[in-house]
Amino acid sequence: MAQTRINVPALYAALDAARRSKNLSWRQLAAEVGCSPSTMTRLANGYRPDADAFMTLTQWLRMPAETFWISDTEDSQDEEPELLAEVGVLLRARKDLGEEEKQHLQNVLEAAMKLHATQRAARNR
Repeated sequence: MAQTRINVPALYAALDAARRSKNLSWRQLAAEVGCSPSTMTRLANGYRPDADAFMTLTQWLRMPAETFWISDTEDSQDEEPELLAEVGVLLRARKDLGEEEKQHLQNVLEAAMKLHATQRAARNR
């Protein structure tokens, strides 16, 4: 049976993008998010957060938890989730876009990346 796990590099990249966009230190980000600074350190070192911290982080990012899930059966590269996570955070930070527009742009990017991955896989066969 395939296992699903948290894509820690993608979660960390999304948090880092949000942190940079708000000009916060990691300690300030932890306080704003509502988790301990040690949670941020564990993420930086590649360790998974506990379930409560994971939900707190994804809710603060305003991103679905599924964005940061990896299945053992998925044929994806680490860069793809990181890019989607970073772009998602940047889109959500935009004040000149409505929620529907932000979601539409994220959906378009996800579809384009899936198409590209499919085409790349077909070329490599």
